[in-house]
Amino acid sequence: MTSSPRSEHPQQMSVASGASSGGLHGSDLDPFDLPEWLGTEQVAWSGTGPGAGVRLLAGVLTGPAGQTEACDLLAVDVAYPQPVVDEATRIKAHQHWVRGEVLTVELSDRLTLAVPGTSFHAERLLEALNRLARAVGADPHRYAALLSVGGDHRDTH
Repeated sequence: MTSSPRSEHPQQMSVASGASSGGLHGSDLDPFDLPEWLGTEQVAWSGTGPGAGVRLLAGVLTGPAGQTEACDLLAVDVAYPQPVVDEATRIKAHQHWVRGEVLTVELSDRLTLAVPGTSFHAERLLEALNRLARAVGADPHRYAALLSVGGDHRDTH
């Protein structure tokens, strides 16, 4: 992530990485440990690449003064060819979602929104960002998303 300080995060989660053994390891991230500008400035999320297919959208949050914070979205219900997260993390992501929240975690030094589902569409992406904005105390109307119209948009899951 950026140079913003992070507190110790004892809650560990396991994320499967496909071919690599052991998977990635992440930890819960308190939204109040994120940079203050995410709660006070206009913020735009934009995709930075295809990530790991439908299960991960790599992106970045950008502020008006050029501030940036990596921000990926992870579809926690992907289970084939192997689960992308452990069962406890999947359940926690669903519990947050039912309460109108989004589970924020740190994976590979990147803010990651753990979102129920197996893929992303515009509505799910916007809802995840809406929940992130509220988590950091921002007015969700100050958040925007830049979406690409290129690529295959068929819902295969």
